[in-house]
Amino acid sequence: MPDLEFRTAIHDALEAELAADEDVVFFGEDVALPGGVFAVTPGLAERFGAERVFDTPISELALSGAAFGSAVCGLRPVVEIMFGDFLALAMDSLVNQSAKYWFLSNEQASVPLVIRSAVGGRGRFGAIHSQMPITWFLNVPGLKIVCPATPADAKLLLRAAIRDDNPVLFLEHKRLYSIKGPAPAAGEQARIGEARVVRAGSDLTIVTAMRGVHDALDAAETLAGSGVDAEVIDLRTLRPWDRATVLESVRRTNRVLVVEEGPETGGWAGEILAAIAHEALDDLDDAWRLTTPDVPIPYSPPLEDAHYPGPEQIVASVLERLAVA
Repeated sequence: MPDLEFRTAIHDALEAELAADEDVVFFGEDVALPGGVFAVTPGLAERFGAERVFDTPISELALSGAAFGSAVCGLRPVVEIMFGDFLALAMDSLVNQSAKYWFLSNEQASVPLVIRSAVGGRGRFGAIHSQMPITWFLNVPGLKIVCPATPADAKLLLRAAIRDDNPVLFLEHKRLYSIKGPAPAAGEQARIGEARVVRAGSDLTIVTAMRGVHDALDAAETLAGSGVDAEVIDLRTLRPWDRATVLESVRRTNRVLVVEEGPETGGWAGEILAAIAHEALDDLDDAWRLTTPDVPIPYSPPLEDAHYPGPEQIVASVLERLAVA
């Protein structure tokens, strides 16, 4: 079976769900006739028509409001907000309406909508087109956050998100759109909230997501040459995140590094480390995190490259922390 490109995986998931359920609609800025700014959605408008796949004005708040309204009226909208940085403009509808409607309706009405958005840096997009907005939404009950790292997961988890009866924030790292990997097997499905051990190891657990998974795998291969056998966990979902898989791994390795693309202050890496501490794993040999600095993302290519915890930084951090020569 030929490899699947990440952007094609997203396209195929949208196409499959639009074909399977006439209540699914897809809209956003330049997603129909232009085919998306990252060339993810070409051909969908031609196949499914302008009533189900259409372009919208440039208003993220209007997009999220339309998604909420159409969801509570019986549709299953999928909305693309071009850059995750602009999710701040959509926050009111997402946080105060979509995420709370099931609670406020006394569990009588669900809000089955998906917000897709491109996130992350290392693409020379500058400080306001490169952010990772996960922690803006991490403490919002009722909202799910999905963060795939591979083409197979992108396809399977987007289909799961569209079928979910809750609002789902589906984040796609810009630097993953062109990667290729194995396609999912026929009939394979994925569940939101399940992590995956993508590399087994015995000396250290590295927990990460999205682009960080690929960096961690590269780092693990380098660390193996220094005698450090690292286990790598792809969280796949940040809300809810898979505590059982992470804790089971940490109990075996007794060391954990959480790698997050995002500022240290208020980040999800701290949340995971807090949960590990709360589980009374007092005999841990070591637990720490590696994040980006608490500064805006630089535009200068050398400064941007130095900003992120890539494979070299992961290796250096592990070797220093474990005092490996």
